[in-house]
Amino acid sequence: MELVSRTVVNGPARAPHRAMYKAMGLNDDDLSKPIVAVSSTCNEATPCNIHLGDLAQHSKAGVKDSGCTPREFTSISVSDGIAMGHEGMKASLVSREIIADSIEIMMRAHRYDGLVGISGCDKSLPGTIMAMARLNLPSIFVYGGTILPGTWNGKEVTIQDVYEAVGSFEAGKMNLEDLKNLENVACPSAGSCGGMYTANTMACISEALGIALPGSASPPALSEKRNNICYDTGKQIFHLLENNLRPRDILTFEAFENAIAIANAIGGSTNAILHLLAISKEVGVHLDLQDFERIRKATPHLADTRPGGLYVMVDLDRVGGVPIILKSLLKKGLLKPDTMTVTGKTMKQNLEKISQNNSEPVVYSCEKPLHPEGALKILKGTLAPEGAVIKIAGIQRTKFEGFAKVFNSEEDAFEAISNQKIEKGDVVVIRYEGPKGGPGMREMLAVTAALVGQGLGTDVAMVTDGRFSGATRGFMVGHVSPEAMIGGPISLVRKGDKIRIDLDRGKIDLNVNRLELNKRKKSWKSVKSKYKYGVLAKYMLLARSASEGAVTIPSFK
Repeated sequence: MELVSRTVVNGPARAPHRAMYKAMGLNDDDLSKPIVAVSSTCNEATPCNIHLGDLAQHSKAGVKDSGCTPREFTSISVSDGIAMGHEGMKASLVSREIIADSIEIMMRAHRYDGLVGISGCDKSLPGTIMAMARLNLPSIFVYGGTILPGTWNGKEVTIQDVYEAVGSFEAGKMNLEDLKNLENVACPSAGSCGGMYTANTMACISEALGIALPGSASPPALSEKRNNICYDTGKQIFHLLENNLRPRDILTFEAFENAIAIANAIGGSTNAILHLLAISKEVGVHLDLQDFERIRKATPHLADTRPGGLYVMVDLDRVGGVPIILKSLLKKGLLKPDTMTVTGKTMKQNLEKISQNNSEPVVYSCEKPLHPEGALKILKGTLAPEGAVIKIAGIQRTKFEGFAKVFNSEEDAFEAISNQKIEKGDVVVIRYEGPKGGPGMREMLAVTAALVGQGLGTDVAMVTDGRFSGATRGFMVGHVSPEAMIGGPISLVRKGDKIRIDLDRGKIDLNVNRLELNKRKKSWKSVKSKYKYGVLAKYMLLARSASEGAVTIPSFK
């Protein structure tokens, strides 16, 4: 085995290093074995992560039983749910980069031989996988698991219902007591938000990429099944070390094609596009928005999951989890069968023993899908020359034309929505919320959920250079590129301009003639950011377009 840890613990000159390890209870036998990091994003900031410290102990036991020596460390993680709707959300996407950076720093500094990465909230999943891709040491990912749904008035509820209830309350459709009662029961346990929101989407993607064990995405956070998966994940690391199997052997272009297919089949979060672009850049795989649209058109939408559908992640687990969807896609010829996975077997070999029992109404077959095409659609046009993204699961209409109401921040838009100044037929434009403009490309669940709660979800469109939560639903177009901060067309929109969105043609257009736009362009000036120092200022300087994953990889051209 190729063990980089030997440069730290072997030879007389490393006596001080061994002394430091022995101060922590290790002995010479421990130091003679491969040293494997078990990282987690455990903290008390969010229910998604609060239990990860316990799961890490199961993974450490697996690492130890495999014949390796585990060393545990933690990285930060932001709670998107608690950061939502205020300035705190500017930190969310930035945290993805910090998580990747911090794991990289720990691994490089201590020369660990391999990595077991555990994470639970939206940005910690891609951040952890980005670090694995960047380091290219034997690595395996494991998800912290989904929360259980709550029960309110005899129906299952999630955090999505609470956000939408705020809009209902403001519209006078719900009283304060009901809102409080819903709040009290919506999140009954530890785990990531229960629908097919960003965390659960990225967990499903981790299986499709082959960087996580088969069947590891869907079991609940607080379950014996989840504990066993974490143990098995830790134990598998020795196989990766022994066979020198590394992330770049697994994260190939074909693996990303499989990931895009599963994201569309499950009706996943639009954030998956941003994160897959970011991960691909860490391994040098050329992936662009055309690949997403090409695969979406060929991939049927199979899982009836929230927010566009009815079911949550534990329902998917009940009927067999991600492997049943992968098997269905494979059988239909919609999956690349020969991609390598952390099991040491190909995707096809992993799925050989998976039976395809009828799993309706949670998951439909390729022969009788919910929709013939996938859920994550790429739009382009005069308003978004580099591209934009919309999740079409649950959308009944294919065209929307309306007049713009323009806001230069999420706060201004939310105030207008709260004061019921948005009317049927409006296109709400929220700009200067892109990667550089935010900075940080905020999610807009508070504003989109408020519109849905007011009963405007099907009668109003929203367009932004920011992002949407995985829990967002409706005619909501995000990731508009180029963003307003660098003078993209969205910066030139004025109140009353007509905007046309055509899903059939994949178009999003600003119906203003070129002469008028050129005139506006000449007088346009970028807004000045108030962030002059600190992490948000650093991100603003480095961040690339959403069409490139909003990564901070420096360019040395």
